[in-house]
Order: sequence, then C-alpha cells, then structure tokens
Amino acid sequence: MFAKLGLHERLLRALNESGFAEPTEVQQQAIPAALQGRDLRVIAHTGSGKTAAFVLPLLQQLLEQENSVPATRVLILVPTRELARQILEDVQSLARYTFFKATMLIGGEGFREQAAELRRVPDILVATPGRLLEHIESGSFPAGEVRWLVLDEADRMLDLGFAEDMQAIIQACHNRQQTLLFSATSGRQLREITQNLLVDPAHLMINPQSRMGDATEHQFITAESAAHKEQLLGWLLANEQYRKAIVFTNTKAAADALYGRLRAQGVRVFVLHGDKEQHERRMALQRFSQGGERVLLATDVAARGLDIEGVDLVVNFDMPRSGDEYVHRVGRTGRAGEQGLAISLIEHLDWNLMSSVQRYLKQMFAKRVLPGLKGGYHGPKKLKSSGKAAGVKKKKNLKNKPAKKNVRRPAAKPALVSDDGFAPLRKK
Repeated sequence: MFAKLGLHERLLRALNESGFAEPTEVQQQAIPAALQGRDLRVIAHTGSGKTAAFVLPLLQQLLEQENSVPATRVLILVPTRELARQILEDVQSLARYTFFKATMLIGGEGFREQAAELRRVPDILVATPGRLLEHIESGSFPAGEVRWLVLDEADRMLDLGFAEDMQAIIQACHNRQQTLLFSATSGRQLREITQNLLVDPAHLMINPQSRMGDATEHQFITAESAAHKEQLLGWLLANEQYRKAIVFTNTKAAADALYGRLRAQGVRVFVLHGDKEQHERRMALQRFSQGGERVLLATDVAARGLDIEGVDLVVNFDMPRSGDEYVHRVGRTGRAGEQGLAISLIEHLDWNLMSSVQRYLKQMFAKRVLPGLKGGYHGPKKLKSSGKAAGVKKKKNLKNKPAKKNVRRPAAKPALVSDDGFAPLRKK
C-alpha cells in the first residue's frame, strides 16, 4: 500500500482517485530512497511505473516546504515532446490536491508565450533539453533556483545527441540538493555522467531492459520482399485481434510511404515522426489514445516513455537495429499485467538483427506463417551456433583459373661461408 511509504494524505487521495492501488517494484524501492534525500541512479524498463516513482517523492518534499518563497524548484528533463506532455499530465494528476503549478517547455511552441509562463513561476517544470537551454541562455529561466533535478530517459537523451545540452543544463542547476537519474539501459557515456553528476547515489536495478516479462508474446514472420511485408501487415491489421496497434519503421520516409498505402487500403491510421508539426503530433497521439484510430504508424520517436493505455499489438515492419530499441518499441504493449503481442516481419537481411535481439533478451521468438501468404523466404538454410545465418563459402573454380606463367628466376648467388662451414662471412 502507498500509505506505508509515508506519503502525504493529499497524494494518497490523488493516487486512490487515479486507480493506483499497489505500488510497483520500482516505486517500492525508489520512493523511500528518494524521500531520504539521496541521489538515485535507477535502471528500470519502460512501463514499470517509474514516473510516479520520482514524481511522488518530489511532491512530498515540496509539501514539506509548502510555505517557501515561490520558485521553480523541480526540473524534470526528458528527451521528447511526447514524453514531456505525458509526464506533465501525470504530475498534474498526482498534484491535483496540492496548490503546486506545473508547466512544460518544448520545441515547436512559441518562445515568448513560454517565457511569459515562466514569469508566473511554476513549481515544477517539465522540459526537453534544446528549448530549456534556450530559455536558460536568454535569462528567462533561473536555473539556479532548481533544487530537485530529474533526468528521465537519460539514455535516450544521449542517443538523440543531447549530451552537451545536458551537461550545460546540469552545470546551470548548480544549487540542486538532489538529483534523480532514470534510464532503461546503461552504457559507458551514461556511467561517466553518473559519476560526475550524482553524489553518493543509491543504485537501483529494478528490472533491466534485457529482461522482459512474460506478459508479451514474441513472434516473427518471414517475408521475401518489401511488397510481401505490406501484404503481411495488411492481413495482421485486418485479422488480428487487438484494441490498439503500433507499427514501427526505421525511417521517416518509410513511415510516410507505408502510411499512404495503408490509407489507400482503407486502414484508419495516424503517422508519428520527427518531421511532423507539433500540432499534428499532438493530434495523432490524442486521437490514438482516445481510440479515434486504432493504428499508429511511427518511427522510434514514439518508442520511449509513452504510456498509451490499451496497446496490445506491436508490429516491427522494419526490424530495430539493436536490442535496446526492440525493448523500447515492444515495451508499448504488455503493460500493467495485460497481455501483449509483438510481431517482427523478417526479410533475409533482417535475420541476423533478429538473432542478435534474441540473444540479448535470452528469448526465442515463435515463427508464424499467415494463411495464403507463405512467400518464398523461410529463413536461412544453415545457422551458426549463435543463431545467425551461416554464409556459403565460394568454391574455387580451378577450370577457369589462369595457369601460372613459367617465369625464369635468376639463379641465387652462392653464399660466402667461413672455414668452419657455419658462420656466413661478411664482405669487407
């Protein structure tokens, strides 16, 4: 029960009305450690409830200092606009019985309007790195007032090239008293930031990204071409039982092309990627969340952090390039104990990628064949012990091999030998 974590009654009331009955594992471990005032380094996969794991202790500490001078004391830094909007909604929901104000700073919206909002001194700010740094440099955001700094999806921020922006923001928040860093993965660059940023942190590895739960079933279907993939996808969207589905591609161009073909087939679908205008992205997520369209076509901009209720099917039209990306995509389904299905469409060049993901997850995917769409490619004929395709060695064609020319070489000069017959003599 959340009451055992020592949370304020206002927060408990908000949790109860939001339908939160029992804390998740990450919440059970992170909330008490954060309430002790310690820096945290938390590795937890998407869908584990980590947003509430840092929002609740921050609200609790704000309540304990409720009569303090007005200032923006909490900064939550996130990699994408979609995640910022979602976290802002979570903060506002959990803070509904407090007097704390929260706002967000993201790209694609008016700078002057945002500066005016900052002059109202929100207690909590959710921001993406690029736009936040612009406000810090222009003087419209006093970063020195920040006491609690949260880096959510820190690994994703590094993946998106925000390392320098992150460092500049961290240095600007020089009066912080507590820093909480959450990520789904760990790498050398992130470990270096952790060492430089956190002071005597508590390290919590709740559920690493390479260990996925049993709530999601993993399948693959072999495809002989891109056109065959489209046929397979069309069958799945028409016949598979699902409430909401997300289809992932690796590029924006592929997403746009596939969107046009699906719409031509009468599939109600929205597309989401980085080139879309902010209002288009907001509308796509809103309509998809509310069930206006059951299919969302997206690049990896939508893979991390988003918690859309009811997604029970994920299709990898393009196989992700790493195990981490697979986890973040498939993490959209099988959440909160519900069952989910992840299906990857595999051409011959995708096989080794899938094999690497299976080894990363320590989990084999079930092969599936759709009725009437078997195709000509069924996987490699030979496999290595790693599961990757075994290459065919080319045999030497001796018949067509040109004969060696008989080239006469000059005779070797006799070596000069000493009288004992062993040591060579040097010329004087």
